[in-house]
Amino acid sequence: MKIGGRQVKTPWLLALVPFGACALLGLVVRALPGPSPTVYVEFSVAEWLLVAGVLLGALVLGVVWLQSREHQRLRERVAELQKQSADDRRRLLQRVDHELKNPLTAIRAGIANLTDAPAESGEALQSVVAQTVRLSRLAADLRKLGELETRPLENAPVDLSELLREVIALVRERPEVADRTLSLGLPQAPWPLPQLSGDHDLLFLAIHNLVENAIKFTQKGDTVEVRAYEEDAGVAIEVADTGPGIPEDEVPHVWEELSRGQAARAVPGTGLGLALVRAIITRHGGAATIRSRVGVGTVVTVSLPGEGISVQ
Repeated sequence: MKIGGRQVKTPWLLALVPFGACALLGLVVRALPGPSPTVYVEFSVAEWLLVAGVLLGALVLGVVWLQSREHQRLRERVAELQKQSADDRRRLLQRVDHELKNPLTAIRAGIANLTDAPAESGEALQSVVAQTVRLSRLAADLRKLGELETRPLENAPVDLSELLREVIALVRERPEVADRTLSLGLPQAPWPLPQLSGDHDLLFLAIHNLVENAIKFTQKGDTVEVRAYEEDAGVAIEVADTGPGIPEDEVPHVWEELSRGQAARAVPGTGLGLALVRAIITRHGGAATIRSRVGVGTVVTVSLPGEGISVQ
C-alpha cells in the first residue's frame, strides 16, 4: 500500500489501526465539555500480563496471517510467470521445429535429385545451397538473440544521425532498392539530433533490420522513409513504408520470435529480425511500436532515451 508516495507494508499498517482508534477516542473524550470522566480499574500483575499476552498474541497472529496471504499471492504470481515462461518456450520450440523442417526437407529433396536425376543437378544444388544459407542465418540470429540476454552492453556516446546515414548507405547496396524510393529525414534546425548513450553496433543492427524489413516487404515503386526527431525524454526513429501492410490480428505477434505472418511466408527470412530489434531497444531502455493498415503501409517507431541514461 502507498501512503504519501511511500510504500507501506499492509500488515504493519493494520497493526497501527487499534492504536490510532484509541488515540482518536481519547481526543474526542477530552474535547467533551466538563471534566473528563475518570475510571479506575484494578488489575493484578498476573492479570496485566495475561491481557498483554493475549493482545500481543492476537497482534502477532494477525501479522503472520496477513503476511502468509501476501506470500501466497507471491507464490501464485511466480507460478503464473513460470507457466507463461514455459508456454513461451514451448511456442518458440514449436516455431524452431517448423522453421528447421522446411529447409531440411528441401535439402533432402535436393540431394535426392542430385542422385536420381543428374540432368537436374544444377537446380537441385542451388536449392541445397539456398536452404543451407537459410539455416545458417537462422542459427546466427538465434545465437544473437540468446546473447542479448546476458551480453554486457557498451555504454558510449552514439551519434544517431551518423548511424542512420551508415544504415541507409548499406541498405542502398541491395539491388532491389533501385526500384524503390528510400529517403532519410534528419532535423537540422534549430539543432540536430542529440547524442545517445548505448551500444553502437547493436543499435546499428536494430535500425538496419527495420529498414531492411521495409525494403523486403515492399514492391517496385513503393516508398520507404526513415525519419528521426527529438522527444522530451530522448529520440524517436520511424521507419515507414507504402507496402502491403499487416493484418490487424497479426500486429500483436510481429515482435515474437520466429513469428511470420501470411504475407511474410513468401519473403525469405528467419522470423527473428523484429524480435532482435525489440530485445536491443529494450536493453537500451527504449520501446518499439508498430502501426499498420492493410493496403496502405506500415510505420515502426523506436523510442530511445537521451544521453546520460544508462543502458541495462
